[in-house]
Amino acid sequence: MSTGALASLLGQQPFTFPGLTTIGKIVFILDMVLFLTFSSLIAVRFALKRRAIVASLHHPSESFFFGAWWVSLALLLNCTASYGVPGLGGASGGGAWLVSALRVLFWMYFACATLVAILQYYIIFQTEHLHVSDAMPAWVLPAYPFLVSGPLAAQIVKSQHDPTAALQIIVAGISGQGLGWVLALLMYSVFFTRLIRSDIPGPSVRPGMFVSAHLQIPQGFLGITSLDVGDVWLAAALPAGLFLWMVAIWFAGVTTLHVLRDARRMRFSLQWWAFVFPNAGLAMATIQIGTVLDSDGAKAVAAALTVLLVGLWLLCAAMHVRAVWRHDLLQPGRDQGVDDVNAVHDRAKEESEEEKQSV
Repeated sequence: MSTGALASLLGQQPFTFPGLTTIGKIVFILDMVLFLTFSSLIAVRFALKRRAIVASLHHPSESFFFGAWWVSLALLLNCTASYGVPGLGGASGGGAWLVSALRVLFWMYFACATLVAILQYYIIFQTEHLHVSDAMPAWVLPAYPFLVSGPLAAQIVKSQHDPTAALQIIVAGISGQGLGWVLALLMYSVFFTRLIRSDIPGPSVRPGMFVSAHLQIPQGFLGITSLDVGDVWLAAALPAGLFLWMVAIWFAGVTTLHVLRDARRMRFSLQWWAFVFPNAGLAMATIQIGTVLDSDGAKAVAAALTVLLVGLWLLCAAMHVRAVWRHDLLQPGRDQGVDDVNAVHDRAKEESEEEKQSV
């Protein structure tokens, strides 16, 4: 998610320089390599322990990260629209086939995101008993595929030459984004209750707290002809965007203070990647606000934040490799939830073998 978000952010910079697009494409290609590699390794894991996949989807912490796979996929589609279509000559040139493919893939993604949000929360509500004192922003991850549906729709629509198809994608993106916002608000309310009533997360996992189109609207849309509906949507979107932008800044500020307070006691964990992914979203939101308000100050802040995020990505990558090299990750007892899931698999396997022997 962090690498894909960084690639997407580099493709939206308000201030560019020669070679920036090439750098963005390199990060995009790296993201594809990482996505395919990690997906293959996860597939091998569950192929070796076939019963573990059910246990994983029911685990009180590991199960939430299933949504991260879909968010990573959405970011790949976003970058494909950003880098791939222009690189092939645009929608009217050699990239026409990719434009059509992205339209189909968007609807497939939207359908899958719907199933993930419904079924995963159903499993969690039906079989798990989670405690407010353990609440983490990761609890929103099953809904996160919808939280990126709006930006994904906006990026894909830019190259769509069919007005009807573009409008349908915009409406779906807004609808999915709305569901994601509501679910995020509900889950963050639980997390906020935890911060007030219980201890804050440990130093090493505190970075996870960071997770905290009008031109496509045709004349006469919804049967309204007395005014330009697209302009109304834009006027309504701006204050809503500013509201959410300030909420994000508040969460980022509070989290930063908590991280800095105990930075010396932190050791690397996978939650460190939350230094990058959610803050890349904040940077992209700042770019959009700067563009709409024609504010060079906001654009400059976004550019500075981008430079900081590149540095944080390099730091997380170096610390991640170091942790694997030192056996702090990918080792028995060192990965959250993995041993629990494996234990469930082993017990189920033993019970199955005992039943066969008794027969």
